[in-house]
Amino acid sequence: MTQQQAEPLVAAPAHGGHWREVFVASLRLGLTSFGGPIAHLGYFREEYVVRRRWLDERAYADLVALCQFLPGPASSQVGIGIGLSRAGYAGAVAAWVGFTLPSALALVLFAYGVAALGDPGSSGWLRGLKVAAVAVVAQAVLGMIRSLAPDRERATLAVATAVLVLAVPGALGQVGAILIGGIVGVLVLRGGAAGSPAAALPLAVSRRAGVIALAVFFALLVLLPLLAAAVPSQALRLVDVFYRAGSLVFGGGHVVLPLLESAVVTPGWVTPEAFLAGYGATQAVPGPLFTFSAFLGASMGPAPNGWIGGLLCLVAVFLPSFLLVIGALPFWETLRREPKAQAALAGVNAAVVGLLLAALYDPVWTTGVTSASDFALAAVAFVLLVSWKAPPWAVVAACAAAGWGLSLV
Repeated sequence: MTQQQAEPLVAAPAHGGHWREVFVASLRLGLTSFGGPIAHLGYFREEYVVRRRWLDERAYADLVALCQFLPGPASSQVGIGIGLSRAGYAGAVAAWVGFTLPSALALVLFAYGVAALGDPGSSGWLRGLKVAAVAVVAQAVLGMIRSLAPDRERATLAVATAVLVLAVPGALGQVGAILIGGIVGVLVLRGGAAGSPAAALPLAVSRRAGVIALAVFFALLVLLPLLAAAVPSQALRLVDVFYRAGSLVFGGGHVVLPLLESAVVTPGWVTPEAFLAGYGATQAVPGPLFTFSAFLGASMGPAPNGWIGGLLCLVAVFLPSFLLVIGALPFWETLRREPKAQAALAGVNAAVVGLLLAALYDPVWTTGVTSASDFALAAVAFVLLVSWKAPPWAVVAACAAAGWGLSLV
């Protein structure tokens, strides 16, 4: 490259993958990934690391660690990052569309007729899906302990992280635990866990593209409220509200719900009854919880609403995730190759295991296992996944059917 030539905005994907294979893989996950963002990370690991081998364990854990630092839906951001590294920008879009489309379509349909569907929270099959999430997360914890916390130092750090996160719930405890894990890694793990070479994270984005993406992210964050106040457009107000929700919320989909309630219920755009019905429906579908925005957009009183409103709010709430992942990845990839950064990442990865371990108890176990029959079903599902190597989608379907059957007894 000569000095006159500018750095390309995007390089060829490192693995030469095609966006179609990314879409197929993510659509499969979008149809079967029940249980919330922590469970999604378990499904992602099984599909992308174990089954397809698109990236290794350490690269996956590094990507998870990065997305834990970013605001917005962490599991969707991990999927976007994997699609980006596999097939460039088209792969990132394909990963998001595949993972998001099933739940978004279902929730827009709920918006058109949720009253006729009854309360999804009392369904037996939903009980089975919650139990399936217990087994999926337990499998992910077991696999990540073996690879990311195999020695006593990192195992101790993982358990200490779990204790901290359970003692200080919410985004503060999670982000704080990751920061502490990085500090402990630098102080304790240098020359040990960090001595192995850094796992390769395929990258298809240049630094110049990263800078542009971050600049657009902050520009929209500042300009959209000003435009929404100056221009009498309901569509612009919706984009402003949902873009800010996706930009400023840490801790996953459940944390964004109070913010959205004050933004759409208080001005009378969505009724309180519709909001609660949509919240219940969101718990009953696979995929990211942020697709609740599609339900809200479709349920709006003032136009745009229906399919157009749902799509508008859905894109607005996920747009920050695209910009942040594209903006952060080029700098993250450079930083993580430094020796001290490798040591910090060894600690961070052990802390990520602790986060998953804490989430296995709360909310996954506490909401999924409420009786002896739930425990028995979770144990069977765990054995099917770990010992019999059954595909997760089949275990999820079997648990849903078993939960429905148990509800009839």
